[in-house]
Amino acid sequence: MRSDSGASGQKSFIEQARRRQIIEAAVATLAVEGFGNASLAAIARTAGISKGVISYHFSGKEELMEECVTAIYTGIAERVVPQLGGLDPLETVRAHVLAVARDGLAHRDELIAVGEIVTHLRRKDGRLRYGQADNEELYRGLEWMYSAAAEAGEVRRFDHRVMAVTAQSAVDAMFAYWIAHPATDLLAYAEQLADLLVAAIRRPEGEGS
Repeated sequence: MRSDSGASGQKSFIEQARRRQIIEAAVATLAVEGFGNASLAAIARTAGISKGVISYHFSGKEELMEECVTAIYTGIAERVVPQLGGLDPLETVRAHVLAVARDGLAHRDELIAVGEIVTHLRRKDGRLRYGQADNEELYRGLEWMYSAAAEAGEVRRFDHRVMAVTAQSAVDAMFAYWIAHPATDLLAYAEQLADLLVAAIRRPEGEGS
């Protein structure tokens, strides 16, 4: 006889798998159809399930879209961060841009989907659900890299928050340009951007830290 805890664990695993399936279907639908046409019915068709199954796991489109954003950014972090280990601090700044670009190249649908969500999903009062305040975790990660480079004496003095906002905006613009102009060599663009960002913070030779 199966224990209640075992049955509960199996149910949880199945529910998590179903939620992942729905999120993946939502991402695929957003990438092809855009936010306006990515209804729960359209997402259900992509997933090969009924709309009622989506409604069982998510309270509505708003919650599903929020879960998509969380899943996408979590996935990026899980894939990119391990690539940055073992590098010297200044090289980490450069490698981060290149790693994010390679990841975007391999997961283009996710970039399109998250772009559709952040530019269209609104709160009940009409305000956009996502804004610059939601980038705090990204800014802190960049600031951590700059702090490590500063401690190693590899960079000039600069405001880490200003640079973090500038760098993140530049990366976002890189992807937006690539999506609008698919023929763009994304990795070549990223190489140029990485060089620019490193040059902006590198300590000039002969200058004290």
